[in-house]
Amino acid sequence: MEAYLLDWLNLLLRWLHVITAIAWIGSSFYFVWLDNSLVAPTDPELKEKGVGGELWAVHGGGFYNPQKYLLAPKVLPEHLHWFYWESYSTWLSGFALFSLLYLFNANVFLVDRNVFDMSASMAGGTAIAFLVFNWLIYDAICSTIGDRPGADRLVNLLVGLQVIVSVWAACHLFSGRAAFLISGASLATIMSANVLVWIIPGQRKMVASMRAGQAPDPIHGKRGKQRSVHNTYFTLPVLFAMLSNHYSMTYSAPHNWVVLLCIMAAGALIRQFFVLRHKGVYNWWYPGIAVALLLAVILWMSPAMQSKPVAAVAPSPSAEASSAAPAGDAVAAGSFAQVQQVIQARCIQCHAAKPTLMPVPGKGVLLDSPEHISQHAQQIYQQAVVQKAMPLGNMTQITDDERAIIGKWFESGAPVK
Repeated sequence: MEAYLLDWLNLLLRWLHVITAIAWIGSSFYFVWLDNSLVAPTDPELKEKGVGGELWAVHGGGFYNPQKYLLAPKVLPEHLHWFYWESYSTWLSGFALFSLLYLFNANVFLVDRNVFDMSASMAGGTAIAFLVFNWLIYDAICSTIGDRPGADRLVNLLVGLQVIVSVWAACHLFSGRAAFLISGASLATIMSANVLVWIIPGQRKMVASMRAGQAPDPIHGKRGKQRSVHNTYFTLPVLFAMLSNHYSMTYSAPHNWVVLLCIMAAGALIRQFFVLRHKGVYNWWYPGIAVALLLAVILWMSPAMQSKPVAAVAPSPSAEASSAAPAGDAVAAGSFAQVQQVIQARCIQCHAAKPTLMPVPGKGVLLDSPEHISQHAQQIYQQAVVQKAMPLGNMTQITDDERAIIGKWFESGAPVK
């Protein structure tokens, strides 16, 4: 019952997170598009009102004429719509989901002792520290340098270096799956904190100045614009990081931090293409480089490039000692007895009625009897052989030979005798 309720909580939180993220990203993309699509008004009355740009659009059978003022209208309307709950709701639902899945099961999802040996509490604290310190470093860069004339390039360079160091550190501290997610969550935290700490407070100060009959300080608009631009380039990298946990080929790859950085860079370049396209500029170099990066990663990670002759790699004594099943002819056979032996040694810790590594059986899947193994043969094959996503973080040290035993068994019809 506990596993069943946790699955529902997981589902509802994930659903909420996706809904709010769509709302936030949608409004963010719309305003970036709108800002880059405005044209100077020709109507003298609009110029007199202080309108710096306008746009005519048609949608859903209606005509729209959004206008942007150079700084603010001369008379502030009584009712203003503020865009911030989309951001806050996305971050809060995402952090709740992260807590439920990762922080409360840190020993399973965050720790990979082949990467870095640490306790579950240390892993959870480090993960939260990653979110906090990445924001503090980013904010310090923008706050100390961002207001200087012509400093945008330097700020962008330093923020880019911060992302590189952060991704490298995450992939050398956490399991690959968690490292990708934490890297994305760090950028998402920066995005939401930009809204909370700078964009909305700056807008409130501008509104307060106008209501007091004072001219608003343009620095608030400049700072908000800078942070908003950063947010739009973070969006596609964050989306990939959030989706990556479904594709273990990326986070389990050798030098996975390079994989993540390349795909993040591709996302930022693709976003740059669309930002420029909104202005009527079609620079195909950006998507061209992005596609080249993605193709290079795909080729680099391909099985043909990763595979090596068996004779060329001698197994270590520790690997031989920990192997639950023999290699060589045994791999070719893939008998059910050998599969059971592998599952008993590598999988049962999380997939028993009373698992030792988790509070409840992983995904409610039990592998403690021949009947259960047969029932879940497809999932075992997909997760352990095709995707190599299980065991999580390879906590139980399953070997490639043992995965091959499962593969041969499944491909021969998954017999239980």
